Amino acid sequence: MTARDGQPYARSSAVRDVLTLMVLPVPLLAGLAGAFAGGGTRRWFGGRGESQRADAQAAKDAAAAAFYDLDTAQRDLRISIETISAVDNAPEARKAVSDFESLGRRIDEVSTEYITAVDAHDLDRDDLEGSALSQARTELTRAKDNLVRVKGELDRFGQGLGPLLGKAETQLARLAPAVERARQALLSASNALDAVRDSGLKADDLATRLAQLGPELTKLNQGAGRHGVTATLQRADQVLRDAEAVRAEAVRLPERASEIDRRLVSLRTRAQALTTRAGTVAPVLSELRRRFTAPCWQDLQHVPEQAAASVQQAEEKLREATAAREQQRWPDATSLLTTVRALLNSTDEAVSAAGARLDRLNSVAKDPQQEIERTRFAIRDAQRLAMAGRNTPDPRHARPLDLAVERLDRAVAGLEGRHPDYWHFLTETEDVRKTATHVVEQIREERGAGH
Repeated sequence: MTARDGQPYARSSAVRDVLTLMVLPVPLLAGLAGAFAGGGTRRWFGGRGESQRADAQAAKDAAAAAFYDLDTAQRDLRISIETISAVDNAPEARKAVSDFESLGRRIDEVSTEYITAVDAHDLDRDDLEGSALSQARTELTRAKDNLVRVKGELDRFGQGLGPLLGKAETQLARLAPAVERARQALLSASNALDAVRDSGLKADDLATRLAQLGPELTKLNQGAGRHGVTATLQRADQVLRDAEAVRAEAVRLPERASEIDRRLVSLRTRAQALTTRAGTVAPVLSELRRRFTAPCWQDLQHVPEQAAASVQQAEEKLREATAAREQQRWPDATSLLTTVRALLNSTDEAVSAAGARLDRLNSVAKDPQQEIERTRFAIRDAQRLAMAGRNTPDPRHARPLDLAVERLDRAVAGLEGRHPDYWHFLTETEDVRKTATHVVEQIREERGAGH
């Protein structure tokens, strides 16, 4: 029955196969004939084998779809991240970039897992066993689940980028109009400067300021790709402001020149008038010395010399301002005219003070009672307010008013001498009135706060 080399067993097996074929249905015989014929036709597994292969293929298709969805979402979100990072360097933006990089590493991990699973299982092979198909389905399903999970994380991350992305897109929308406005402002400033020069006026300082904007325009033309969106927007805004300032000054330059001409004439006339008025101070001082005590006039005795020196200095500055105007050094001319005006104002006050002093001293010497009554009225008015609604005044109010009454009494008593110091009397009564006014203001503030 058997042979030592095993050949009879082989022949018996072949015989059994032939006998089996003799009893199979004709269609199945035809299919198997093809299988034996070679040519790569898939091996027949029966119902369960084909079902396992279909399940594995479905798992592979689902994993491929999940991989595609994740890859697409990552590409779309990368555009958003690049937009944010190009515009915003705030901590929130930097964190978003860092978080996206972390997500990218997780995406690489699950993508590698998916690719490995696909490469490990060739579902088109004829010799795959059921266990291999089951393993393929398990690994591909796990890869798909991981891809879907990370896709969910990516979606949630993208939803949180809304505010940052909106801000970035707003700035990007501003970029082109801002740069164009800056260019137009520079062009307008250049045209205004040309018009001023054509009229015969110099504008060297404005031309220098406009030339300094040239490098900034070059950077604007190089674009945000090189210098960043935020920096480009800031540069465009600054160029716009600077160019507008140059244009406005250029447009106003003819009017400014006319204004300087008018001021030169006006201040020159005023200086001449002050020279004449300063000559009247000496007679006024002479009368003050003759009729009143030294404290009434000694602070004014240097007014004539000071007035003459101030007027002379003002005239020198006027000559410098005239030269600056002729050379069209507009800032220098304006500054010099401001100095002249300040000198003439101080001289005018000093010259006027001498005459005003004589008038006040004459008035009080003739009738001091009017000054006394004026001061007493101020004190009584403050006292009435301090007592309003009270049985006794607040010491904070009563004490200053009592001291004011004492000061007024002493000032009045000082007039009884042979040579009264009327100027001291006037300064004392003025200080007393200031004290009464201060108390009134204090009471009203306190009562207003109380309401």
